[in-house]
Amino acid sequence: MNIDLALEKIYSLKQFHVKLGLEKIIQLLNHIGNPQNSFKSIHVAGSNGKGSTCSFIASILQEHGFKVGLYTSPHFIRFNERIRINGNEISDNEILKFLNANKKFVDKEQPTFFEITTALAFQYFAKEKVDFAVIETGLGGRLDATNTITPLISVITSISLEHTNILGNKIPQIAFEKAGIIKNKIPIVIGKISKSAKNVISQIADEKKSKLIDLKNEIKVYKNYFKLKLKKDFVKFEVKNLLGKHQFYNAGLSIKSLENIIPNLDYNKIQLGLDNIIVNSGLQGRYEIISQNPLIIFDSAHNLEGVKSFVNQFKKEFLNFENCKLIYGALNDKNNKQMLSSLKPYFNKIYITSVNNERSENVNKLYSICKNLGISSKIINKPEDIITKFKNAKKNQNCFVVLGSIYLLGEIKSKLQKK
Repeated sequence: MNIDLALEKIYSLKQFHVKLGLEKIIQLLNHIGNPQNSFKSIHVAGSNGKGSTCSFIASILQEHGFKVGLYTSPHFIRFNERIRINGNEISDNEILKFLNANKKFVDKEQPTFFEITTALAFQYFAKEKVDFAVIETGLGGRLDATNTITPLISVITSISLEHTNILGNKIPQIAFEKAGIIKNKIPIVIGKISKSAKNVISQIADEKKSKLIDLKNEIKVYKNYFKLKLKKDFVKFEVKNLLGKHQFYNAGLSIKSLENIIPNLDYNKIQLGLDNIIVNSGLQGRYEIISQNPLIIFDSAHNLEGVKSFVNQFKKEFLNFENCKLIYGALNDKNNKQMLSSLKPYFNKIYITSVNNERSENVNKLYSICKNLGISSKIINKPEDIITKFKNAKKNQNCFVVLGSIYLLGEIKSKLQKK
C-alpha cells in the first residue's frame, strides 16, 4: 500500500465526523502499548489560539535545545503537517509503517480518523524519544482523543461559542468541556477568558487541586510589545512574525506555561523562540501575508472571536486600498451571520465559496445572509482562479483576503501551489 492509498483509507473513516468519547482511543492505545506514557507533554485546549500557543511553546523549547514533538490539527496541505519533531514533518514511511502494523485493528474496530492520527502521533513521539510533546486538542477537551495524556501542565487559551451542537450553546457548557483537560494536581494556565467561563474552570481546578494561573494577572500589553511577569519582574518580549495583539496573549500563555515546568528559562532564548516560530513549527494561516504586492492575506478566523481578532489588525491598513475583497467559506456550526456582519465594513465585495468538508455551510444560505446584511456578494466555485487573476493584475491598488475554515485555506493554498 502506498501513502496515498493509506491516507485515503483513514480519510474514509469519517474524517470529518465528530465522535467524542475515550473508549475507542484507550482501546487503540492499549493495543499499541500506551506510548503516551513514555514522554513529557503539555496539553492545550481552547476556542481560538490553540495552534499558535502550541507552536510558540514548541519553538521556545527548541531554542532551549530540547527535542520537541508537536501535534496540531487540521493540516493545511499535507497530512504530515499534523505531526512534527523540531519542525520536521513525520515521513510518509513512518505513517505507512503504523497503518500497516495496525491494519487488522483498524479494520475490525473502526476507530475514527482523529483517533488513528492521535495514536500515530503518540507512538512516533515515544519512538523518537522526544523530550517534550506539545499536544493540541481536536475538539473540546473532556472527551477529546488527546485527553489520554497526563501532561506536566494544561493550557486553555480562550472560550467562545463554537461547535454548539456538540459542546453546548452556552459559554459555561463549553468551558466545562474545555476544562476536562485539567488533571489532578496538574497546573492549569488560562488566557483571556470571560468571568462565566473562568468560574467553571476555577471550580474544576479546585476540585482537582490544580494550581490555576490566570494570564490576565501576569501580562501587560502595549502597542508593539508585551511585558510578562516572570519570577518577580516584568520582562519585555516582542512578537515579530505574527500580526495582531491577540498573539501577545498566545505568546504570554506559552511562556507562563513553560515557566511552571522548566527552571531558569533563558529570556534571550524565549525571544528567539518567539522570533523563529514559523521556521520552528511550520505555523500557517494566522494573518499570513501570501503576497505583499498586491496584498493577499490568508487568515483562519473560524468563529466570531477569531474574526474580531482579524478585524482588529486589518482595520489598521484597509484604508490604504481602493477596494478590499474577501473570499469566505465556513462550516455550518458557526455564527456566520455575526461573522459576516463584523466583516461587512471592511470589504467592497465578498466572494462566497464552499469548504471541502461535510459540515460546510451551504453557499446559498451564506449568500442570503449577505443579501440581508446589504453586502455585495457572489458565489464562486474556483477561488484559486480569482486569486491568480488578482495577483497578475497590473497596477493593483486593491487587497484580497481569504478568511474562514482552515480546510478552505488549505485547499486554496494547495491549488495555488499546483498552478
